Amino acid sequence: MSTINKDQITIVAPGRICLFGDHQDYLGLPVIACAIDRKITLTAHQNSENTFNISLPDINSSRVISLSESRAILHPRDYFVSALRVVKRYGCIPNCGYTVTITGTIPINAGVSSSSALVVSWVHFLLMTFGSNKPINSQLIAQLAYEAEVTEHNEPGGKMDQYTSSIGNILFIETGDSFRFKTIGYSLDGMILSDSGIAKKTIDILSKTKDLVLESIQCVVEKVPDFVLEDVQMNDTTLYLDFIPSKLQPYFIAAVKNHVITQKALLEFSKETFDLEKIGDLMTQHHEVLKDVLKITVPRIDAMIDSAMKEGAYGAKIVGSGGGGSIVVLSPAGKEEQLCRTLLKAGAKTAYTVSVSGGTLSEPHV
Repeated sequence: MSTINKDQITIVAPGRICLFGDHQDYLGLPVIACAIDRKITLTAHQNSENTFNISLPDINSSRVISLSESRAILHPRDYFVSALRVVKRYGCIPNCGYTVTITGTIPINAGVSSSSALVVSWVHFLLMTFGSNKPINSQLIAQLAYEAEVTEHNEPGGKMDQYTSSIGNILFIETGDSFRFKTIGYSLDGMILSDSGIAKKTIDILSKTKDLVLESIQCVVEKVPDFVLEDVQMNDTTLYLDFIPSKLQPYFIAAVKNHVITQKALLEFSKETFDLEKIGDLMTQHHEVLKDVLKITVPRIDAMIDSAMKEGAYGAKIVGSGGGGSIVVLSPAGKEEQLCRTLLKAGAKTAYTVSVSGGTLSEPHV
């Protein structure tokens, strides 16, 4: 990581789009995600107080946090304090105050990880300012951000958001017990991000869907102790359906199908020149499972995707946990503006092109 002037610090962290593997990381299955050029920017100036004075003008919010507040009761989704708890376990001990301003260009509560990018930027700031007993790099930032956002709050998410925001580019992430990731690309032409304007319902949707999918898998494990979900192909699903109650069977099939689609996408990304039309078609196939089986879309999202596909998009899918939020559309070259106008007519709040981005970084002041 770069050297910074600790009197005045700027950290940026990108949002992310899950291209393949929504509702897969909590099953230990792989995902493909990319960081995008919509970012959280954290600017900090050292003050003479023993507090972090934090301003979030985008949401008209502010707060003051004592350097010792990590010892207090942890309130739900208070990621500032949970991050302080986590970094202290890694030898990062704040010893002076800062006045911090956090702004962003990532749509809020729209499925593109504005909250994870905020946590990544906050953890990055704390580590770069106060040090650590571990080598500070993008992987450490990602892991600590995950612990702060998910582990400390016992939330149902996986590691995709924090690692994508911290590492950047297009990542294939194996989310199981032998967690690992690799960069599989640095650009993806024709991406459009479109916000429905309907706030997503992350915790409710993730918890409900996760429980149903895990229940369906557990029914199989009870009958087949050596069962490994990651090894199942679509043709194999019929071998296991007799073990699963009918109401849970669609969730089992969805898990298998989404995993197979992600593997096909990985093969395409692994080519020296990948086919955008094939990537788009696989995105649409993935969306159909999320819509028709997991039922995480809403009518406005459906209308937006239908309009984009009728206008000639290569593919489109909902992004994130569902219940609202955003979609990503893959556009043929030269049709981006036309597709953006079509999405707005279909009820979208916003629609604009996005590019693949690098991960979190510090911007030293001279």
